[in-house]
Amino acid sequence: MPSAGVRTRLGRLFPRAARLRELEEHNRRLSHRLRRLQRRELNRSRPDLGYVFVMTYGRSGSTLVQGLLNAIPGYLIRGENHNVMRSLFEFHRRGVADSTRPGGRRVTQPWFGARGFPAEKSIENIRALALQTILRPGPRTRVTGYKEIRWPAADLPDYVAFLREVFPGARFVVNTRDLEAVSRSQWWAEDESSHDRLADIEAAILAVAEELGPAAYRIHYDDYVADPEVLRGLFEWLGEPWDAELVRATLAVKHSY
Repeated sequence: MPSAGVRTRLGRLFPRAARLRELEEHNRRLSHRLRRLQRRELNRSRPDLGYVFVMTYGRSGSTLVQGLLNAIPGYLIRGENHNVMRSLFEFHRRGVADSTRPGGRRVTQPWFGARGFPAEKSIENIRALALQTILRPGPRTRVTGYKEIRWPAADLPDYVAFLREVFPGARFVVNTRDLEAVSRSQWWAEDESSHDRLADIEAAILAVAEELGPAAYRIHYDDYVADPEVLRGLFEWLGEPWDAELVRATLAVKHSY
């Protein structure tokens, strides 16, 4: 049986060990929380990021374009997302529109508070939300964005202007394909009017691309599949070094369905 002195020393030792374990666990939790806050802040601001979006329609080879862009070191281009940014566009547009309604300054008025809609803060928080949930760039990501096949033709110029406000300096790769071939592909083949619908969608996209000027670059699936060298212009527009071997290797991999 341990002597009284030994028991005293053990009694002093073990509480210290237990306390040490508590402190280590507390530090671990604090470190984890700090890393989360750092990642959140990194994604909230990231003034270093460039933004590229692929604007097209379904069955145009857009997933292949997504693969080509992601092959560039530092690029993280996500896939389509059912155009979820459209809902945020509607939210922001409605908030801005309602802020100009007459009245709304007193609690007795039906639109009380509408005039205080903070448009700049709305854009900042939409950017933070998109970065943290849709794009999720990594610490080594230089350029991020996504490809989307759902672009509403009715107010497309306004929507694209909104995206450029949310994502400063955003650029758009406009991908097209022979519409006759597209209209016979997958779900388009089930719609007798698909060719006309596709023509309208493409016309709207190309019109916006024309307005964007140097912020947009057009590529055509049939051209770059036949001759990958035509993509050299895309890389120059992006400001990235041309890598013919990388491009050919990416084109050789099956993308999409």
